[in-house]
Amino acid sequence: MSTANDVRADVELAVRAMGYRMDVIDLIRSAGNGHMAGSLSCLDILTVLYERVLRISPDTLRHPERDRYVQSKGHAVEALYVVLAGAGLLDRALLDTYLRFGTDLVGHATRSVPGIEQSTGALGHGLSLGVGMAIAGKQNRLDYRVFVLMGDGEIAEGSVWEAAMSASHYDLDNLVAIVDRNRYQIAGSTAEILDSEPLSDKFTSFGWNVHEIDGHDLALVEHTLSSAPTVPGRPTMVLADTVKGSGISYMEHNIRWHHRVPNDEEYAIARQDVDNRIAELRSRA
Repeated sequence: MSTANDVRADVELAVRAMGYRMDVIDLIRSAGNGHMAGSLSCLDILTVLYERVLRISPDTLRHPERDRYVQSKGHAVEALYVVLAGAGLLDRALLDTYLRFGTDLVGHATRSVPGIEQSTGALGHGLSLGVGMAIAGKQNRLDYRVFVLMGDGEIAEGSVWEAAMSASHYDLDNLVAIVDRNRYQIAGSTAEILDSEPLSDKFTSFGWNVHEIDGHDLALVEHTLSSAPTVPGRPTMVLADTVKGSGISYMEHNIRWHHRVPNDEEYAIARQDVDNRIAELRSRA
């Protein structure tokens, strides 16, 4: 049974996730560039991972038994930057250098940034990297887990399915893949461009243990990711249904916000959306 302290902690986690939305918007607005809506769709997942699930801290960034996280949808790196900073894994002052000349905080994930395990951005490669890391963990008898976040648009890449087949072949129950299933990519809906559904049936047929969840239900995300490995000898696939542009009224389900910067009026509306949601959440505590 949940206690009052548990409820307050869950509310504060949700408040933090909403606050990160403004951090992402501020980051992109300051730089005048960035991937907006896809960063917002995965923010709740990242918040739960770094606040509640991953066994990693500022003191264990290079510890051999730390959990690994690979952001295969590397273009949504703004979400990762703000969550890393919030978790104390990245100096928050570095966020002010985003996309500035000479910075390591560029528009896709790169290993030169503290807390980032793998450079990503060429879509479809992250799961293969995760498979390799999971195999290494097995061979070295290390008790870490590997989490990989993919976009549903990149599922069209053949390398994803090669990696999926390899993961089950090598019994990688230390591997957890998450699909940020917001159902849009840069040029339109995933259903229109190349329909990959039913993803559950496909990954099941490849030997994965599949969970379909609401990717914005923080408690459910935490329970699902914390339970991994869910079946001994089988990799875990979490199909997280999300909303592109989540949390900002005019961005939600709007393909125009894949890669766009808000003007002053739009910024003010976003700020009001976030403030209203945070006030609503805190009223529950």
